[in-house]
Amino acid sequence: MSDRAPAPGGLALVEALVNTVDLEAGEDRLDTPEGRAEFRVAEADLAGARELRESLRAVLLAHAGHPPHRAVAPLGGLLARAPLYVAVDERDGSASLAPADESPLLSRVAAAVAEALTAGTWLRLKACELPECHWAYYDRSPAGKGRWCSMTVCGARAKMRRYRAK
Repeated sequence: MSDRAPAPGGLALVEALVNTVDLEAGEDRLDTPEGRAEFRVAEADLAGARELRESLRAVLLAHAGHPPHRAVAPLGGLLARAPLYVAVDERDGSASLAPADESPLLSRVAAAVAEALTAGTWLRLKACELPECHWAYYDRSPAGKGRWCSMTVCGARAKMRRYRAK
Protein backbone atom coordinates (compact mmCIF):
# COMPACT_ATOMS: atom_id res chain seq x y z
CA MET A 1 0.00 0.00 0.00
CA SER A 2 2.70 2.43 0.96
CA ASP A 3 4.07 5.02 -1.44
CA ARG A 4 7.05 5.53 0.88
CA ALA A 5 10.67 4.54 0.35
CA PRO A 6 11.68 1.29 2.05
CA ALA A 7 13.01 1.33 5.60
CA PRO A 8 16.77 1.75 5.98
CA GLY A 9 19.22 -1.08 6.58
CA GLY A 10 17.98 -4.33 8.04
CA LEU A 11 14.60 -2.80 8.83
CA ALA A 12 13.77 -3.25 5.13
CA LEU A 13 13.56 -7.01 5.85
CA VAL A 14 11.19 -6.47 8.79
CA GLU A 15 9.05 -4.05 6.79
CA ALA A 16 8.88 -6.42 3.82
CA LEU A 17 7.98 -9.39 6.03
CA VAL A 18 5.14 -7.54 7.77
CA ASN A 19 3.89 -6.41 4.36
CA THR A 20 3.65 -9.95 2.95
CA VAL A 21 -0.03 -9.97 3.81
CA ASP A 22 -2.63 -7.58 2.44
CA LEU A 23 -5.26 -7.52 5.20
CA GLU A 24 -7.83 -5.74 3.03
CA ALA A 25 -7.58 -8.18 0.13
CA GLY A 26 -6.79 -11.23 2.27
CA GLU A 27 -3.78 -12.13 0.12
CA ASP A 28 -0.59 -13.54 1.64
CA ARG A 29 2.62 -13.60 -0.40
CA LEU A 30 3.92 -16.36 1.86
CA ASP A 31 1.29 -18.59 0.23
CA THR A 32 3.25 -18.38 -3.03
CA PRO A 33 6.53 -20.12 -3.88
CA GLU A 34 8.00 -16.74 -4.88
CA GLY A 35 7.05 -15.16 -1.57
CA ARG A 36 8.53 -18.04 0.42
CA ALA A 37 11.70 -17.93 -1.69
CA GLU A 38 12.07 -14.17 -1.08
CA PHE A 39 12.27 -14.78 2.66
CA ARG A 40 13.93 -18.21 2.42
CA VAL A 41 11.06 -19.86 4.28
CA ALA A 42 10.30 -23.55 3.77
CA GLU A 43 6.66 -24.62 3.68
CA ALA A 44 7.24 -26.51 6.94
CA ASP A 45 8.27 -23.21 8.59
CA LEU A 46 5.29 -21.14 7.42
CA ALA A 47 3.45 -21.18 10.75
CA GLY A 48 6.52 -19.80 12.53
CA ALA A 49 7.06 -17.14 9.86
CA ARG A 50 3.46 -16.01 10.15
CA GLU A 51 3.67 -15.94 13.95
CA LEU A 52 6.82 -13.79 13.69
CA ARG A 53 5.15 -11.49 11.15
CA GLU A 54 2.10 -10.87 13.33
CA SER A 55 4.22 -10.34 16.46
CA LEU A 56 6.24 -7.77 14.54
CA ARG A 57 3.03 -6.08 13.34
CA ALA A 58 1.80 -5.83 16.95
CA VAL A 59 5.04 -4.11 18.00
CA LEU A 60 4.91 -1.76 15.01
CA LEU A 61 1.35 -0.83 15.95
CA ALA A 62 2.62 -0.08 19.46
CA HIS A 63 5.35 2.14 17.95
CA ALA A 64 2.53 4.16 16.36
CA GLY A 65 0.53 4.27 19.61
CA HIS A 66 -2.12 1.71 18.64
CA PRO A 67 -3.22 -1.48 20.40
CA PRO A 68 -2.39 -4.83 18.78
CA HIS A 69 -4.84 -6.02 16.15
CA ARG A 70 -5.12 -9.42 17.87
CA ALA A 71 -3.40 -11.54 20.50
CA VAL A 72 0.05 -12.64 19.36
CA ALA A 73 3.16 -14.28 20.77
CA PRO A 74 5.40 -11.70 22.48
CA LEU A 75 8.10 -10.61 20.05
CA GLY A 76 10.78 -10.64 22.75
CA GLY A 77 10.14 -14.32 23.42
CA LEU A 78 10.42 -15.16 19.73
CA LEU A 79 13.61 -13.16 19.21
CA ALA A 80 15.19 -14.70 22.33
CA ARG A 81 15.29 -18.01 20.43
CA ALA A 82 17.31 -16.53 17.54
CA PRO A 83 20.93 -17.65 17.40
CA LEU A 84 23.16 -14.61 16.88
CA TYR A 85 26.88 -13.96 17.23
CA VAL A 86 29.08 -10.90 17.39
CA ALA A 87 30.71 -10.41 13.99
CA VAL A 88 33.90 -8.33 14.02
CA ASP A 89 35.19 -6.74 10.82
CA GLU A 90 38.92 -7.44 10.67
CA ARG A 91 39.61 -4.32 8.55
CA ASP A 92 38.17 -1.64 10.82
CA GLY A 93 37.31 -3.50 14.02
CA SER A 94 33.62 -2.63 13.87
CA ALA A 95 31.25 -5.15 15.38
CA SER A 96 27.62 -6.11 14.89
CA LEU A 97 25.23 -8.87 15.79
CA ALA A 98 24.78 -11.31 12.92
CA PRO A 99 22.63 -14.39 12.36
CA ALA A 100 24.43 -17.60 13.30
CA ASP A 101 22.83 -19.14 10.21
CA GLU A 102 21.91 -16.93 7.22
CA SER A 103 18.86 -19.02 6.37
CA PRO A 104 16.46 -18.91 9.35
CA LEU A 105 14.18 -15.92 9.10
CA LEU A 106 14.02 -15.50 12.87
CA SER A 107 17.78 -14.95 13.16
CA ARG A 108 17.85 -12.48 10.27
CA VAL A 109 14.98 -10.50 11.82
CA ALA A 110 16.66 -10.53 15.25
CA ALA A 111 19.88 -9.19 13.69
CA ALA A 112 17.89 -6.48 11.88
CA VAL A 113 16.15 -5.44 15.11
CA ALA A 114 19.50 -5.34 16.95
CA GLU A 115 20.97 -3.18 14.15
CA ALA A 116 17.98 -0.81 14.31
CA LEU A 117 18.21 -0.56 18.09
CA THR A 118 21.87 0.38 17.82
CA ALA A 119 21.13 2.91 15.06
CA GLY A 120 18.16 4.38 16.93
CA THR A 121 15.76 3.65 14.07
CA TRP A 122 13.67 0.83 15.59
CA LEU A 123 10.88 3.07 16.91
CA ARG A 124 10.49 4.73 13.49
CA LEU A 125 9.21 1.50 11.94
CA LYS A 126 5.44 1.59 12.46
CA ALA A 127 2.20 0.05 11.25
CA CYS A 128 -0.59 2.05 9.62
CA GLU A 129 -3.41 2.92 12.00
CA LEU A 130 -6.24 1.84 9.67
CA PRO A 131 -7.50 -1.60 10.80
CA GLU A 132 -8.00 -2.83 7.24
CA CYS A 133 -4.40 -1.91 6.39
CA HIS A 134 -1.82 -2.14 9.22
CA TRP A 135 0.88 -1.94 6.52
CA ALA A 136 4.41 -1.42 7.87
CA TYR A 137 6.18 1.82 6.98
CA TYR A 138 9.24 3.74 8.06
CA ASP A 139 8.24 7.09 9.55
CA ARG A 140 10.57 9.76 8.15
CA SER A 141 8.50 12.69 9.44
CA PRO A 142 10.59 15.20 11.43
CA ALA A 143 8.57 14.72 14.61
CA GLY A 144 8.16 10.96 14.16
CA LYS A 145 4.38 11.25 14.43
CA GLY A 146 3.33 9.60 11.14
CA ARG A 147 0.04 7.68 11.34
CA TRP A 148 -0.57 6.18 7.92
CA CYS A 149 1.45 4.16 5.46
CA SER A 150 0.24 6.42 2.66
CA MET A 151 -1.18 9.88 3.00
CA THR A 152 -2.86 9.59 -0.40
CA VAL A 153 -4.64 6.31 0.39
CA CYS A 154 -4.99 5.51 4.10
CA GLY A 155 -4.59 9.10 5.29
CA ALA A 156 -7.24 10.28 2.85
CA ARG A 157 -9.59 7.45 3.90
CA ALA A 158 -9.18 8.25 7.61
CA LYS A 159 -9.69 11.96 7.10
CA MET A 160 -12.76 11.35 4.94
CA ARG A 161 -14.25 9.05 7.60
CA ARG A 162 -13.69 11.69 10.29
CA TYR A 163 -15.24 14.36 8.06
CA ARG A 164 -18.30 12.20 7.32
CA ALA A 165 -18.71 11.38 11.01
CA LYS A 166 -19.04 15.09 11.77
